Amino acid sequence: MTKTEGRLLIAFAAVLIQLTLAGTGVAEVVDRIVAVVNNDIITMSELQNMAKTYEAQSGVKPAGPDEKKMQREMLEALVDRKLAKAEAQRRGIVIADKEVDEALARFKQRNNIPDDATFAKGLSQAGLSLKEFRQQIADQMIQERMLVVVVGAKVSVSEAEVRRLYDQKFKKGGAQVHLVTLRMPYPLGATPEQKDATKEKAETILNAVKRGESFAEAAGKQSLTLSDVGFVSQNDLDPRLAEFLDQLKPKEVAPVATQEGIQLIQAKERRSGEARPFEEVAPEIRRILQQQEMEKYFTEWARTLREKAHIKIML
Repeated sequence: MTKTEGRLLIAFAAVLIQLTLAGTGVAEVVDRIVAVVNNDIITMSELQNMAKTYEAQSGVKPAGPDEKKMQREMLEALVDRKLAKAEAQRRGIVIADKEVDEALARFKQRNNIPDDATFAKGLSQAGLSLKEFRQQIADQMIQERMLVVVVGAKVSVSEAEVRRLYDQKFKKGGAQVHLVTLRMPYPLGATPEQKDATKEKAETILNAVKRGESFAEAAGKQSLTLSDVGFVSQNDLDPRLAEFLDQLKPKEVAPVATQEGIQLIQAKERRSGEARPFEEVAPEIRRILQQQEMEKYFTEWARTLREKAHIKIML
């Protein structure tokens, strides 16, 4: 699996690493220009699509000042992406439709997604269309390809650095929980009746599980698809989420309600995490460190592009 597919897998599967247990209201999106980058523009809908990916990853949107801060950070990231895409075009770097098709095929195979209809349904639950998802893949692939071209040769990671991160993050084991989630967002601008309908559907699923049905079977009867996150270390979870999960019995399903919708979470099973041998995890650690270094160089490179560009922020 490529780094791009890994990142998109996280978003698609609704990993709850940073989940908070309080929600915010859903604001109606009115498309408008929020930034000008040379001869290109960034619209509110583009910014919103990036926010949807974040929401799929974290479960909810930040509120108040945190929401504004996140929105500005996303806008700055979109500016960098526009600049990188323009530079890639100047250098003749393109991503063929076939490459995106292959990335999607590997993604669906890895996640046992049988067809495009099922895939589109899962994306819809995250607030994205198949077309938007494909575009995100292509844009990210272009940016990562530019990253390799620009800074790939400059990055080197020493054995000592790999060993240091192993000692800090991987050497010790810890409790792990297998998460399965179901995201049930309210429709945009939902009426009280629409919200009640979503809540009733969630309650129907919860009651079915209590009667002995499997989580997947109960969700399937409502034409919904679960996201199997797999095992995650509880040390990596937000402390409030870790505490919430500790209260669940094995295979118990519990709701997390926000003003944006319902999130059903199942702690499928738990296990004691055993430390992985250094030789086994070293290649993974090296990739992590290389990616961090490449992103640092990319940020510096993007800064030089910004100095030559005409950028106007209108958010």
